[in-house]
Amino acid sequence: MANNTKIILGIDPGTIIMGYGLIAVSGRQAAIIEMDVLKMNPKKDHYERLQMIHHRMNELIRQHKPVCCAIEAPFFGKNVQSMLKLGRAQGVAIATAMQAGVSVAEYSPKKVKQAITGNGNANKEQVWQMLQRILSFTEQPEYLDATDALAVAVCHHFQESNPLAMAGKSKGWEKFLQQHPERVCKP
Repeated sequence: MANNTKIILGIDPGTIIMGYGLIAVSGRQAAIIEMDVLKMNPKKDHYERLQMIHHRMNELIRQHKPVCCAIEAPFFGKNVQSMLKLGRAQGVAIATAMQAGVSVAEYSPKKVKQAITGNGNANKEQVWQMLQRILSFTEQPEYLDATDALAVAVCHHFQESNPLAMAGKSKGWEKFLQQHPERVCKP
């Protein structure tokens, strides 16, 4: 990969299936590197599965050297125990990335779907089909958790490459307008 290419790791956290996807970004162009899932045995102890997440995250970070880890925020469900376990899985992924010096960004499922399809209520198949167009691949994964993770990485790329999105998110409109006075309409 060229020196100006950056790698983004996308994570769809889960306690049974954790999706991950990696993209290489050069300028405004993104290309898929890998997408897959870490499938864990539901009969294993929950803490063993958390250790497996930590181990796989370390492997992905060592192998691909991402500059950022984009992770999907858990949606709020009715089952409190499931939410607690999902939050732990997400926390392990975040802590592993941060410990390795990889920055972390978090996106809601609705934000990811909106960024990829233009519809925050799109289903998993619609997200997958749009990702095929965006990244020019034909592979159909066994688990759509892999494409969900890839979508999180692409969403992060779109956010970083859109100055309006980043200005409003991290520094505020005042800072953006100071840096881009040509975008201000004068009466």
